[in-house]
Amino acid sequence: MSSPAVEVDNLTKIFSLSLRRDYLVAVQNLSFTVAAGEVYGLIGPNGSGKSTTMKVILGLMKATRGSTRIFGLDSRDVRSRHQVGFLPENPYFYKHLTGKETLHFYGKLCGLKKRDRNERCAELLALVDLEDAADRRLGGYSKGMLQRIGLAQAIIQRPQLVILDEPTAGVDPSGSRKIRDLIFQLKEDGVAVILCSHLLEQVQEVCDRVAIMQKGKMLREGALNELIAIEDEVELVMKNLPPDLQAQIEKLVNDDAQAQMVRAGHPRTTLERLFLSETEGEEGSAHE
Repeated sequence: MSSPAVEVDNLTKIFSLSLRRDYLVAVQNLSFTVAAGEVYGLIGPNGSGKSTTMKVILGLMKATRGSTRIFGLDSRDVRSRHQVGFLPENPYFYKHLTGKETLHFYGKLCGLKKRDRNERCAELLALVDLEDAADRRLGGYSKGMLQRIGLAQAIIQRPQLVILDEPTAGVDPSGSRKIRDLIFQLKEDGVAVILCSHLLEQVQEVCDRVAIMQKGKMLREGALNELIAIEDEVELVMKNLPPDLQAQIEKLVNDDAQAQMVRAGHPRTTLERLFLSETEGEEGSAHE
């Protein structure tokens, strides 16, 4: 059986704040797993520990306790990063380079040969819909175009895991939709994606599973459909149901030939309502 894309096991990260032994627990006993080909949403308020978690997974920061693994390799092992692409929230690019030159630059850093780079850069410029801007300098790109060229550079070496930190921050609806479609494409190609975003509607649209963090701790985690299900309610969705049958629905629906059961199950809340309920409840209990 293949290894999960990411394994986080009892991760704790503590920062020392001063010589007086003040400290900050940024992440506390965090555990979760991301399967290969899964889109995993990591959400939480500012300061909840999301960025610290991602940095430890990427091997950019050392854990105080616990461990993180990428496809079975310890995150501290440089080999684990060969299969990872990363788009930070505020990526820095050389603004004097064109879009094509930028991708060639990162492709060369990843060890792609010239012929492979030419083919891959052309493929990615088409994928992120920047073919017409390939020869424009990045200094003239919009925020959405920069995010898309950033996503292109993150996947230039065909990684099996892509970590995206606020990929649609400051992007207009059209650009946001294009990035969403790219995430769907990665999933279809079997690439695991960790998505960190404050746009909960987008997270709900693309993610298979979601983790809600606050103050470095995991509040809720699981399959999206299960998390947003309202367990103490049941909804019945009918087709061609006459108004006079509504009062008798529970008794007659199974026997009435005109009524058609389209769907039955738990009604769904939204990820945004779940997030606010969990985080505000936690915040409220902390002040009691």
